[in-house]
Amino acid sequence: QVQLVESGGGLVQAGGSLRLSCAASGRTFSSYSMGWFRRAPGKEREFVAAITWNNGDTYYADSVKGRFTIARDNAKNTVYLQMNRLKPEDTAVYYCAADRSMFHRAATSWSFWGQGTQVTVSS
Repeated sequence: QVQLVESGGGLVQAGGSLRLSCAASGRTFSSYSMGWFRRAPGKEREFVAAITWNNGDTYYADSVKGRFTIARDNAKNTVYLQMNRLKPEDTAVYYCAADRSMFHRAATSWSFWGQGTQVTVSS
């Protein structure tokens, strides 16, 4: 079992930056691929970014590529999402996810989820 707790959300103006953190419980964090998803009002949960457990390969949704960066610190059992040049359309609840497999874009393929943190970008 892995328990995930997100933090770092908030209100920011368009063009600004936020860094989300996701702290994981357990001693096997390094064995899990980690991902970030988001759900905007009235929309389905969508993939944002992921980082694999074995070699740290990273994957991004086209909508955030070049603006967001995912990174992990296995010593701190934490994964981060640095979000720069934020846009109003980035407004959503952001969720951290973990899974032992390599990588999936589909939310249904991820085993463990945090409760989410709200990110609001004002225009």
